[in-house]
Amino acid sequence: MRPTLLTLALLAATAPAARAQAPAAPAAAGPKVAVYPADINLETKRDSQAFVVQLTQPDGITRDVTDQAQIAFANPSLARADKGVVFPVADGATEMTVTVAGQALKVPVKVAQATVDPPVSFKKDVMPIFMRAGCNQGGCHGAARGKDGFRLSLFGFDPDGDHFRLTRELNGRRINLALPNESLLVDKACGRVPHTGGGKLKDGDQYTTTILRWLEADAPNDPATVALPTSLEVYPPGAVLDGKGEKQRIVARAKYADGTDRDVTSLALFMSSNDTAAKIAADGDGSVVAGDRGEAFVMARFHTFTIGVPFITLPKGLAFTWNNAPENNYVDTHVHNKLKKLRVEPSGTCSDEVFVRRVFLDITGLLPTADEFARFMVSTLPNKRELLIDELLSRKEFSELWVLKWAELLQIRSSNQVSYKAMLLYYTWLQDKIARNVPTDEWVRELLAANGGTFRNPATNYYQIETDIVKVTENVAQVFMGMRVQCAQCHNHPFDRWTMDDYYGFASFFSQIGRKPGDDPRELVVFNGGGGEINHPLHRRPMPPKFLGGAVADVAGKDRRVVLANWLASPENPYFARNLSNLVWTHFFGRGIIDEPDDVRISNPPSNPELLDELAKKFTEYRYDFKRLVKDICMSRAYQRDTRPTPTNEGDTRNFARGPIRRIRAETMLDILGQVTEVKNKFPGLPVGSRAVQIADGQVSNYFLTTFGRPTRDTVCSCEVRLEPTLSQSLHLLNGDTVASNISRGGIVTKMIAEKRPPAFVIEQIYIRCVSRPPSPAEMAKLTAAVSASQNPQQALEDVFWAVLNSREFMFNH
Repeated sequence: MRPTLLTLALLAATAPAARAQAPAAPAAAGPKVAVYPADINLETKRDSQAFVVQLTQPDGITRDVTDQAQIAFANPSLARADKGVVFPVADGATEMTVTVAGQALKVPVKVAQATVDPPVSFKKDVMPIFMRAGCNQGGCHGAARGKDGFRLSLFGFDPDGDHFRLTRELNGRRINLALPNESLLVDKACGRVPHTGGGKLKDGDQYTTTILRWLEADAPNDPATVALPTSLEVYPPGAVLDGKGEKQRIVARAKYADGTDRDVTSLALFMSSNDTAAKIAADGDGSVVAGDRGEAFVMARFHTFTIGVPFITLPKGLAFTWNNAPENNYVDTHVHNKLKKLRVEPSGTCSDEVFVRRVFLDITGLLPTADEFARFMVSTLPNKRELLIDELLSRKEFSELWVLKWAELLQIRSSNQVSYKAMLLYYTWLQDKIARNVPTDEWVRELLAANGGTFRNPATNYYQIETDIVKVTENVAQVFMGMRVQCAQCHNHPFDRWTMDDYYGFASFFSQIGRKPGDDPRELVVFNGGGGEINHPLHRRPMPPKFLGGAVADVAGKDRRVVLANWLASPENPYFARNLSNLVWTHFFGRGIIDEPDDVRISNPPSNPELLDELAKKFTEYRYDFKRLVKDICMSRAYQRDTRPTPTNEGDTRNFARGPIRRIRAETMLDILGQVTEVKNKFPGLPVGSRAVQIADGQVSNYFLTTFGRPTRDTVCSCEVRLEPTLSQSLHLLNGDTVASNISRGGIVTKMIAEKRPPAFVIEQIYIRCVSRPPSPAEMAKLTAAVSASQNPQQALEDVFWAVLNSREFMFNH
């Protein structure tokens, strides 16, 4: 350790960025009014439909004006409205006119069977009550072992089993068909008798009334032909609330398999991702109440569907004028559109010194050399940043960096079942695809449909690294679609759309993988076995192969994996391009538009869905040309922003209003330490001077790489790459043998002293090598004074080198 100059560990100062021009006055525009839903269909006497009227001001602020709107029907004898709810009167079709803010909107209304009172349905009416009241959640009777001797399926994934447990298990204990109101089910739910969960319902409310009607009808189960929900709609599609206490009603409508729809606002379970910014009202009517400034995603869950809408809460009467920040491409357009809604001003553009270091690290995993730095800085070409991006994308280091990332996702490593030779062939196959810029969809299709020996066709190692059908299913969904479907193996996903049917239908694509020994004992042959099915664990019936989020596949006489591969890596699959676009974005910003990048679900929405959709669209239009997407991102102002915040974006971490500060990953950190000290590293299986990012085997590591978070590739989870700074990392850099040893072995300072270079020159070269900028005048003055006062100038200059390498400015990409 060298404490004498520890105080010289340097601040990450950057040159001031240019400010944008004075903002222009916004063009005048009037408010817009919208009514949701856009049509109303009432099918029975008990049917009703809530509606919401939303006014959007020219500045983007929204207001719920349902109570202020005047409602009139073209034929009042067919329907009536009361407190934002439409009720049927007689059969027929009419129009509802909504008038507010000087605007009149017409909503078509259809009424059918207005005098018919249908019986209560267990699946359509009773089961949703259990979900809304929390009875079948994991902390209550939905737990694997139930609660207090009674179990329900988690979030109602097994309604037939729930009906059996309610009506047949412990016959006569839970329900009383002779005296329905004295049923234990009702007594506990209403809090009449001791109940661990307390009172969930109230005597006389609509939920208790529904359960009693079902019991009075002898608690029937529904026939197999009962129409179940096929989709869920939530209105309005979003809101920007002006100040704490503002309220916005939410309406949820389900559509059913028989073509009908139903207002399920009173039956849906509403949740907010951020109660501090937007909280679900305690009265349970689906309203959202604004809190402190921030964003929230408000979700409605009904049946197997979870749908959400974005909410933004702003301080009351916040004055804001957009600074007309310049835009380089579509990335900036979508980022700025979101920032305008948030009333957030983006930071300025970073300096050339910051940009050249940032883009070198992100694209090649290396720092610019002193010559490369000088050449870029002296260039006066207006498009010099674009030219540098193009140059870096053409380098082999770019391919090596992304081979590393894909090797992690594909878990390339040797093991007891994968020989070193098979692993190396697999890695070489991947390296060739990335180096030749083979379109991503092409090599993904080749990978998933691979058959043959693990030596002759290295892509087949994908099915040798993981042989369990369940894990293969989950890995394919997570790596190529960004979805963690593990929950749906045992029950319907509680916070996403995936059901057990979806899970086992997708797993059926992998049920016919065959494996047999090859000629070489280290080789395995993967082939299409042509037989084998996946049975659903509840009803034990074989599940036909079904695309995740898509239709049942036609696999008759075909290799199921080929059918899956052709769909998965194609525009027909809406998740493939979105997921890969998000993975690329995450690399350059340290945070995904969906974060974590492999945790795509409704309850973890994108921070900017329009941006993600546009990136996916472009990626598809580019025919999955990876480099073109990277260039779009690197050319954007969003990527080239200064890390210094503005007064309005200091608290923003999700919307890319300023440049991110990211700790450099393990392999790159070791590589640049060797680069700036001119020390060549040696790794098993690679020649001297190879980079850590070129290590093929996930089993290979060393103390430095392990300390700085190199993944073991045991799983496909993005969380395996650890980028959090730790005390062990700091202690290793300060006291370990890597930094001090490299400075001594590389002899950079010794060489420059031998060339009679003055201390100021040596210090400047150290700065340019490590942080891609010359020292500031203040830094130079302090350091030259310290070196001059030392009796051993070489030792003092090596101390400067050591201090710079231990500075946060060196360890982070910024």
